Amino acid sequence: QHYLWAGGHFILLISSLKYLTSWLLFRGPSPWWYKTSFLGALMSYAIVCYKSLGGIQPNPAFVKRALLDENVQYFALAAFWWSSKPIAVALLPYAIFSLFHALSFTRSTLMPRFLPSGPPQTAGGPPTPHPLAKKLQLWVKANYDTAMKAVAFIELLIMARVLFGALLLRNSILSPIVYAHFLRQRYYQSVFTRTAIEYVNGRVEGYVRGPGAHPVAVQVWDKFKFGISKWAGSTLAPQQPAAAGARAQ
Repeated sequence: QHYLWAGGHFILLISSLKYLTSWLLFRGPSPWWYKTSFLGALMSYAIVCYKSLGGIQPNPAFVKRALLDENVQYFALAAFWWSSKPIAVALLPYAIFSLFHALSFTRSTLMPRFLPSGPPQTAGGPPTPHPLAKKLQLWVKANYDTAMKAVAFIELLIMARVLFGALLLRNSILSPIVYAHFLRQRYYQSVFTRTAIEYVNGRVEGYVRGPGAHPVAVQVWDKFKFGISKWAGSTLAPQQPAAAGARAQ
């Protein structure tokens, strides 16, 4: 299962890189790469969900536990994206997660098979990792929080993309509804998401309430915030942090 989990992340990472590169260069990327990316995500997340929750149990307690598991949330979202019209930016959070998991798998599992270990630091102690593996570990540790912050802002960007896409008939009207529910749960479970939302809120507040701002803008913004707060006020709140598996919070 560990190799299948890693294989899913490598498939996702390579396929999304191919799709996003073609998209950025306006080469008309093949939807096949998009679908394959999310198939890799589904494979990795399915394994983690099974290891975290076990087999499906037809009872309310299991359903609630599953709904609170962030890996289940990302698995369900990946299934939705896989079955929907391609939206390139939707690949970015999954690709970033997979990059870190692929690098960690490479360091902990692949490198020890091909690179010699260093001498033990103490007599009779375990051998030290190869210098390249150590550098990779330090890079992952140093850049992890920055990457998760970027993911939080990208997920807000995706919300804007699917919302305007629905208004312009470029994606399904179901997309912003599904993604809004996903993002609402992320707000309660991820400090990175809360920080990103608070930052965006602060910037918009400064704009609509700044000197010269039109009074209508303030009214529209206040009504929008009121509606969001009422809608987001009722949600499943986790009793404890969900275990990170296919992705890390």
